[in-house]
Amino acid sequence: MKKGAFLIGLLLALATFSQQTYAQGVWKSLSEVTYKISKDNFGELYVPVFSENIKKIEGKVVEADGYIIPFEGMFKPNHIILSSLPLAECFFCGSGGPETVMEAMLTKPIKYTSKRVKVRGKLTLNANDPEKLMYILKEAVLVEN
Repeated sequence: MKKGAFLIGLLLALATFSQQTYAQGVWKSLSEVTYKISKDNFGELYVPVFSENIKKIEGKVVEADGYIIPFEGMFKPNHIILSSLPLAECFFCGSGGPETVMEAMLTKPIKYTSKRVKVRGKLTLNANDPEKLMYILKEAVLVEN
């Protein structure tokens, strides 16, 4: 009986570790982006060039954990910006790059928190619309920690 309980505990620990590594792995994969300079009517733009690893997960359901970043002076409970870094270090406020943030279009509104959250959704890549972030999670849901 003790062996069975130990085995179940070990499997649960491995599953938790695996999910944490997978969530961190998404941000790691998303960091494999480079940029090319393009021009439009307003001047030069940095256009993302996604790695093969990033392209492989496009359209797939992924989990990402991070911090909710309020934008445009307010919080939108169905459309959030998620940062892999805390607010003081994020792309908009600190030293993080554009690969450290993503938009999440949530199917159900959530309450703002300054604590780390985890969301799951279908990853969409954006290299064409400068009004949007380059990573967008569609049909996203809050994952209970």
